[in-house]
Amino acid sequence: MASSEPNTSDATPGYRALLRNREFAGLYAGFTLTVAASTLSGFALGTLVDRSTGSPFLTAVSMYGATFATVLGATTLMSVADGSRPRRTLVALQAVALAGACAQAAPGMPLTARFALLLLLGFFQSLNTGTRMGLLAEAVPASAYVPARSLMNITAGGTSVLGFALGALLLRHLTPQGLFVAAAALTAAALAVTAATVRERSIRPPRRPGLRETWTTNAALLSRTGPRALLLNLWVPNGLIVGCEALFIPYAGANAGVLLAAASGGMLLGDLTVGRLLSPEWRRRSAFPLRLLLAAPYLLFALHPPAPVAVFVASAGFAATLPLQERLLALTPEQVRGQVQGVESAGRMTWQGIGAAVAGATAQVLSPTVTITGLAAVSVCVTLASRPHVNRARWVAPTLPRG
Repeated sequence: MASSEPNTSDATPGYRALLRNREFAGLYAGFTLTVAASTLSGFALGTLVDRSTGSPFLTAVSMYGATFATVLGATTLMSVADGSRPRRTLVALQAVALAGACAQAAPGMPLTARFALLLLLGFFQSLNTGTRMGLLAEAVPASAYVPARSLMNITAGGTSVLGFALGALLLRHLTPQGLFVAAAALTAAALAVTAATVRERSIRPPRRPGLRETWTTNAALLSRTGPRALLLNLWVPNGLIVGCEALFIPYAGANAGVLLAAASGGMLLGDLTVGRLLSPEWRRRSAFPLRLLLAAPYLLFALHPPAPVAVFVASAGFAATLPLQERLLALTPEQVRGQVQGVESAGRMTWQGIGAAVAGATAQVLSPTVTITGLAAVSVCVTLASRPHVNRARWVAPTLPRG
């Protein structure tokens, strides 16, 4: 079983040192290409749906609806992330993603079929994430895990911004099907990089992944107060603040772009600072104040503060995810690391969708300003109430089926 606390004895490596690790570089490059492909594909589908239906709701669902399918992967087959042949699993899942991207590029497909394919790919993407993060935890030493996740977080955010900008530029010359073709090409490149760089890890014990394996581990994870409190802190405050961000357009109108840019800048600064500059001990100490920082500036929105400054400062608090993920990894037995990280990622994405939906529905009744302030207050309450349980977090290993 993994130790109960992060290893603090090793020096924290820099980003360049990480990229000299061939296997991490392959996982990182495959991840970056996958994010780029997903961004282009989402932009293409959103454009296609908007042109076909004119519905803002269907357009939003087409671009972000796949996040809701991730919870299905987390609750059914996420145990495949910890199989004895994770490289083969990851390559197979990348191949499924490629087939889906190619299918979306087919002209004339009905929108209902496109939405069904979107949900199916979201399901498999959650398994892909769990498998990739399980391999990441084995490819780098414990002292490098937070910098590795930090680099991937920064790259994902930057790639998404560039992907949307590139998509808008390409649509001046291409159809949405052309963007789907570009996404398929990026997915094929991710598959090639993954197959060429990631090695099989035969040290894992033989397992037969399936529903029973997934449910057993998930039940052990969620039945314990400590891990459950960690997941609560990783999911709910993030999701509620994403809900605040979802109201930037009705709150700020034409200035919403400035707020979104401020949010991206704050996240970048937070991830760089926590992932690269803080020691393991300071990372551990920073988790609670960063979670409060994530919500506190939004409490002032009722007073109409300088909104870009408030959003920039608040978004640095998203970096609390890194020390909480580090602690969750340290509490997780090695044989289920991929599944636990997959569940954490799927739950976080799902709660972001829930936060946006709750914010939108509440703002229909209350004003955006009141809704933003209320969501921030709930986020602070969740952080405060769960803190004692996070501090006492321990893992009790489940009895895992074998064979």
